Amino acid sequence: MAETAKIALVTGGGTGVGRAVALALLEGGYSVILTGRRKEPLEETIALAGGDGARAFALPCDVTDAAAVDALFGEVERRFGRLDVIFNNAGTNVPSTPLGDITPEQWQTVVDVNLTGVFLCSRAAFNLMRKQEPQGGRIINNGSVSASAPRPGSAPYTATKHAITGLTKSTSLDGRPFNIACGQIDIGNAATDMTARMKQGVPQADGSIKPEPTMDARHVGEAVRHMADLPLDANVQFMTIMATKMPFVGRG
Repeated sequence: MAETAKIALVTGGGTGVGRAVALALLEGGYSVILTGRRKEPLEETIALAGGDGARAFALPCDVTDAAAVDALFGEVERRFGRLDVIFNNAGTNVPSTPLGDITPEQWQTVVDVNLTGVFLCSRAAFNLMRKQEPQGGRIINNGSVSASAPRPGSAPYTATKHAITGLTKSTSLDGRPFNIACGQIDIGNAATDMTARMKQGVPQADGSIKPEPTMDARHVGEAVRHMADLPLDANVQFMTIMATKMPFVGRG
């Protein structure tokens, strides 16, 4: 490994946005650890990277399991000695459901992955970044445009993504003494398996069902790589990248 190679970790790296970001970071010369619950999708991402896949490593982990997260970061430290960037991307959702019909189990599942999982990974990354030499690193959180404006029937997802904004700000403050930068990217309608339904139509705030435009997830990967490439004395605190014509500005 070249001495200048940076080490990045991408959660939820086997599909969708996580896959696009992992591929972009590999293309940019990073060594990338991909994590997720299932090893097979992670290995598929590595195969898609072609020759760059030689710098990619699949380390499965359930981000909701504190012991598993600690073990993952222990393995990262053992193999690489440091971590320069983490992209907290792993997330889940439930079908569009009015607030009164959401079960406590559905709520807890979304909170566990989208919020607690990001906390556990951020905490572990923070602890590694503040003790490594040279000290510091960058934490990038996937906030989603739902961190600003909800869709109908999205209470668990929207609540967790609003909470990610608070976690991002707190991490930014707590990281300053240790040269740890933290930023958030809010993504709207990247074309992935999760957003395929938008072509058929999704609920709008006025009660209608309408199709929505999407954008190539590759642009998200490039945007995250831009954030990652900055020197640690510069930070993209918040970025929104979205399909230009999606109904976000003025949603509702």
